[in-house]
Amino acid sequence: MTLVNGHPAESVDALDRGLAYGDGVFRTLRTEAGQPLWWGDHYAKLAADCAALNLACPDEAPLRAEVCRVAEAGEGVAKIVITRGAGARGYAPPHHPDCTRIVLSAPLPAHAGPDAPDDVTARWCALRLARQPRLAGIKHLNRLENVLARAEWDDPAIFEGLLCDDSGAVIGGVMSNLLIAKAGELFTPDLSQCGVAGVARTRLLRALERHGIPHHIGRLLPDAILAADEVMLCNSVIGVRRVGRLDDVTWTPAGWTTTLNDALYEDVD
Repeated sequence: MTLVNGHPAESVDALDRGLAYGDGVFRTLRTEAGQPLWWGDHYAKLAADCAALNLACPDEAPLRAEVCRVAEAGEGVAKIVITRGAGARGYAPPHHPDCTRIVLSAPLPAHAGPDAPDDVTARWCALRLARQPRLAGIKHLNRLENVLARAEWDDPAIFEGLLCDDSGAVIGGVMSNLLIAKAGELFTPDLSQCGVAGVARTRLLRALERHGIPHHIGRLLPDAILAADEVMLCNSVIGVRRVGRLDDVTWTPAGWTTTLNDALYEDVD
């Protein structure tokens, strides 16, 4: 089911700024038994991203009700899209926008189900992310870089591609955040210049603080990834997944993926 501004619909206004300019934000979250997982974190991130783009964030209770309304009966995925709404031609945003709210659902993909493999294969992407601090961390609708990066391969054995920015620093996956383990400590890329700061990454960083596990956010280069004891990807749909192969480099399990998955699901709201 798809809801547009609270009503079943399959289309939006042709003048919607989300369609014309990618002027909006979105969230993708997992649902279980008709309820959104980690709702408090997802709503907080949605509100922060809306504020960063000067968009009106929907009230929490009605929005959650819409997510529950569209959610699959078992496990599934829900998506929330907020755009600045329809507007006149031109980049200038309307002074009093009437935002568009879209809520839709889909079945849980096979790569996130209980039969998915424990480890995945990844590759380096040729595309380089542009640095733009004004948009860094925000899950905005301008995702053309990710589309072009994902178009670089069609081998179903490759689960994810890793992206660097235009300075050569590793930022994360096309659809995921990145963590690596080295000598008992964890590292994740700095996302102050570009990239998306996902809810799963936020929850993991919080859990690492709770458990007193040494961790660092900073600039990581490809050599650091290749020298890691364990390389992991995370997002709100797949949880934490271990990278078993990255192009011609392979890793054996070091135990961190299980530890982080357990930590990720602590304190579920």
